[in-house]
Amino acid sequence: MISQHLAILPILIPLFTALLQLLPWGDRPQPIRRALGLAATLLNIVVVLSLLQQVSTKSIIVYALGDWQAPFGIVLMVDQLNALMVTITALLAFPVLLYGCYAEDNLGSHFQALFQFQLMGIFGAFLTGDLFNLFVFFEVLLISSYALLMHGGGKWRIRACLHYVLLNLTGSALFLISLGVIYGATGTLNMADLSQQMSTLQGDRAALAYAGGMLLLVVFGLKSAILPLHFWLPQAYSTTSGVAAALFAIMTKVGIYAIIRVFTLIYGAEAGSLSGIGHDWIWPLGMLTLAAGALGVLAARDLRLLIAYLVVISVGTMLASFSFATVETTSATLFYMVHSTFITGALFLLADIVAFERGKTASRIVSGRRLAHHGLLSVAFLLAAITIIGIPPLSGFVAKLFILAAPQMDTQGFWLWAFILPTTLTILVTVSRAGSKMFWHTLAGKPGDQRTPRGKLVAMFMLLAVSIAMTLFAQPIKDYTDATAKQLSDIAHYRQAVLRPELGGNHVD
Repeated sequence: MISQHLAILPILIPLFTALLQLLPWGDRPQPIRRALGLAATLLNIVVVLSLLQQVSTKSIIVYALGDWQAPFGIVLMVDQLNALMVTITALLAFPVLLYGCYAEDNLGSHFQALFQFQLMGIFGAFLTGDLFNLFVFFEVLLISSYALLMHGGGKWRIRACLHYVLLNLTGSALFLISLGVIYGATGTLNMADLSQQMSTLQGDRAALAYAGGMLLLVVFGLKSAILPLHFWLPQAYSTTSGVAAALFAIMTKVGIYAIIRVFTLIYGAEAGSLSGIGHDWIWPLGMLTLAAGALGVLAARDLRLLIAYLVVISVGTMLASFSFATVETTSATLFYMVHSTFITGALFLLADIVAFERGKTASRIVSGRRLAHHGLLSVAFLLAAITIIGIPPLSGFVAKLFILAAPQMDTQGFWLWAFILPTTLTILVTVSRAGSKMFWHTLAGKPGDQRTPRGKLVAMFMLLAVSIAMTLFAQPIKDYTDATAKQLSDIAHYRQAVLRPELGGNHVD
């Protein structure tokens, strides 16, 4: 019986956990809330791994809420892309929450519940098969992120949050306008139904659908931090708490996922005159975002800010690779997405630990006193640096190798190499400079006496271990992303599974 409802459990588990965590729970509520949060996050890992196994061996899972069939009812759907994204989220969430349980959740109100609401919004955005419900789940995760961004207080966080809120409110308004335009042109917002209708549109209706699609690109570009809409990210990610920044490592991937889904399925190869309308823009914007991130890391004088610009670089790399619109480049993009999520999450936690143990020097890239866990954190930074730079043999090298090998070596492929290789050199220089200043050229004297709790160190190394494990299991992961990219290109199969479940797919009510 439970197996029939696996598709909705990743949404329901954090929802009900958050509601339970909001209860008073007596004189010492925090231990109970922490236990509930960790148990729920572990349970979600089991659920998403079950979904991953099912879609790897069976067809697409379509879950019709209330037994109202698509396109008239709300549907959740799980294909290989959805399953991959929710698995990344669940595996990231547990170490981050474990880290937050070591007094980080005491810095502000209702951290544990907000964390679960954030997960609910992210899972819902990945699993929905409807554009309007994508908007709804975007709002859920954004409202939670507003509070998490300000967790712990401070004028810099409030200032960054103000910019973040204003930009995302503008993005939400544009999202609603784009949905209205698309609905006016097609009469539906179900993704499968939209993919079926796009090729039939002509004249004014096609123009409206084109305008709606380009507005969606702007909205998703804001969520994923594409140039020139990326300016909110470095400030927001570098000023918030380490635990919030580590969770936000998946936030830009929600925007990237939405771009991949919408501009492959709805405005993809079978959209007639509207086919590929976003790709002409995604390519140059991805390259410019990559360049902007490289300039940012060169100018960064704080480790947290440097890592935030590394996130911008990863966004540009993924978009530039995806813009080639082939099975090989999409697969490489997805592999790189998995790699970048875990390594940037680990780096944000590492930067938070380093800032705590350095005291007043915090995460500024200057010489400071030795850390209480100097040797251990030095090794962690070395592993993270090798991975994020892309030096053999760790997952960063494998991911960039796939990115560079996937496109054909024409003019566009040449420019991809011409941007990625100098950017990699820039990352090598800047990350090496940061490590040298913060871990090698330390001041003489007694080491700092602020010792990070062991649980925080364990959480950070768990994320590092996932990145290292990607090196050992690179081939199985690549096989999965290859299969996912092939499934994405099979638009007819997606439509059949959602709109005509009697002919295929694994349909549950």
